[in-house]
Amino acid sequence: MSLQDLDFIDLTEARDTVLTALVSLCAEGPDPLTPLQTQRLVEGAVATLGLGPTQAEEVRRNGGLLTAPTARADKVYSGVLYDALDIASLEGPAKRRATRWLAITSSLFGLVRPNDPIPAYRLSGDVTLPDVGVVSAHWRKHLDPVVRDAAGNGLIIDLRSTMYAGFWRPSADTGARVATVRVLHQVGSERKVVSHFNKATKGRIVRDLLLDGGTPNTPPQLADHLAQLGWKVEVGPAKPTGQQLDVIIDAI
Repeated sequence: MSLQDLDFIDLTEARDTVLTALVSLCAEGPDPLTPLQTQRLVEGAVATLGLGPTQAEEVRRNGGLLTAPTARADKVYSGVLYDALDIASLEGPAKRRATRWLAITSSLFGLVRPNDPIPAYRLSGDVTLPDVGVVSAHWRKHLDPVVRDAAGNGLIIDLRSTMYAGFWRPSADTGARVATVRVLHQVGSERKVVSHFNKATKGRIVRDLLLDGGTPNTPPQLADHLAQLGWKVEVGPAKPTGQQLDVIIDAI
């Protein structure tokens, strides 16, 4: 793979730092190791990465990242959000919007576009890598100017989970253009977050926005736009770091 093939080219050096540290942690060096040394290397990497005892293959995969085959990021990443979003089925303008509008937070690459060619890997944002530190903290030092440049004067719709929220935090001068979307399941008078359906709903919301093509400029305008698309939305108070929109669903 080549880091030069990825969008957000200003992240190349920061990406190389994480990639080098991850491969070094997981790969054997040029000198052959004994079976016992290899076992200890894998066990150490498993512990550092927070993997289970049966996930040694993930370590070997990480060790081979420099020569691993690549695929579109939206094919490498999986889960209920990506299933609900279903980028592959989008056509024409909606598919082009997905490439231009969407940015995926990545522990290895910081940010990627859906069509960026990346290898499959295993790395969590809360891992502490040698010579890097905590992965989320590493990206927090690099992502702000890239996010600002990518967003321009447009609205930033933040759909990240708690883990990835630590990679980039809106500052006071961008907060007015940040809408943080939360999905709540309502049963009677009780509302709660249900992780699986939270992610699936976010995927459907993004798909609706891509198909519609509207470009609201503020969080309240986004709330009105989502309401026009059939979603029930409540707008929270504006804060220096953004404004929360609660999408309320009563059926999952």
